[in-house]
Amino acid sequence: MTGLTLNEWRSYTPECLPELAGRTLRDDAVRRLATDLASSERLTVLELHAGLHIETSSFVGTLRLGDLDITIQPKLQGLPLLNLMRYAYGLRDLRLFEALPQGVAGTAFHDLLIHQLTTEVSELLARGLHRRYERESSLLASPRGRIDFAALTRRAGTAPAALPCTHHPRREDVLLNRAILGGLRVGARLTGDLTLRGRLRRLAARLADAVTYTPVTADLLRQARRQCNRLTATYLPALTIIELLVDGQGTDLHSAEEAISVPGFLFDMNRFFQALMSRYLHEHLPGHSVHDEHRLAGMLAYDARRNPKRRRAPSPRPDFVVQRGPRITGMLDAKYRDLWEQPLPRVMLYQLVIYASSSEANGRAVILYPTLDPAAQEACIEVLDPLAGGHRAEVILRPVDMLRLERLVAGPHTAEQEREVTMHALQLVYGAA
Repeated sequence: MTGLTLNEWRSYTPECLPELAGRTLRDDAVRRLATDLASSERLTVLELHAGLHIETSSFVGTLRLGDLDITIQPKLQGLPLLNLMRYAYGLRDLRLFEALPQGVAGTAFHDLLIHQLTTEVSELLARGLHRRYERESSLLASPRGRIDFAALTRRAGTAPAALPCTHHPRREDVLLNRAILGGLRVGARLTGDLTLRGRLRRLAARLADAVTYTPVTADLLRQARRQCNRLTATYLPALTIIELLVDGQGTDLHSAEEAISVPGFLFDMNRFFQALMSRYLHEHLPGHSVHDEHRLAGMLAYDARRNPKRRRAPSPRPDFVVQRGPRITGMLDAKYRDLWEQPLPRVMLYQLVIYASSSEANGRAVILYPTLDPAAQEACIEVLDPLAGGHRAEVILRPVDMLRLERLVAGPHTAEQEREVTMHALQLVYGAA
């Protein structure tokens, strides 16, 4: 088994990575997995005469592909990444790493999530698990609840040592706790950290004393979310992490398409970046309203006379549409690709040109992209009329300094910091003044 450590959005050839030289995908099962990974845009692996060619994308994590153990690292690692994930998904800051003096820089990506899960569940246990009253009919030597006289009459002629009663014991064996127990076992199977696995198993054993184990499924997690209310809101962070862990294994809870079972864990950083930008813009644009994945209705349509399959017209959906009153003032897409260091893919450009050309965009659309380079600057691509040469629209490439963003969302909540956060959010939408 050969271990490879790769970076996101990179291309690796046998010339630049000697471990790939002379390698092949050994059997048909591995080739099918490679084909599925490429079709889902998780990872592209090509067999060449000289060896394997690997292209990574926005997915990070660990993966076993034949005799290769592949680790794909995000550019932003450690505690800054964890702080941004906490913010994006509404997780609590529970002082995760007191037991890890060596720090988190070398921790596997999925272990960051699992560490957070163990601390969230520990907090739930410390507060007391949620319990519900459930109806039960049973024979009791010490009667409780309401005596079932109809059942007692049917037992006439006997001298029972117990009475039939209908009562409502308060139990911890409820759906929310079953989802948490199932999630702990998912984490225990996924992590390679023996200390972390032991902690997960100890927590699972504490729950298993009163909770029935139920395998985690999409339906189970949906039902658990539906049961969350103001009394059980403390369960939401743990449920969110379990969803991310299950998604990363290839079971996509948010897609109707057939999921791919991945021997490892691959996390879509593009989805994370979109969630991060969504919460940041929603919370820090006073006087504005932000609409996620706003449908540009009526922009594209099939000709009714030339649509033999009677297909529904596609509807472009920018990630964010910003309004001030009734007027749309910004149309933005979040793309997890450092466009300061890497070229803009044509697919992304064409998508934003369509947005900018819509009647609602006022001729401008913005790509928000992450970067760690504080020197990164905004760039503009003009859309021109190829014949008349006039200006038709423009696409703005606007960098988001992830380290600055982490300082803003993880900093103290003071009036000065709130002013800076609001100014930064306005700059992301409108650009620097």
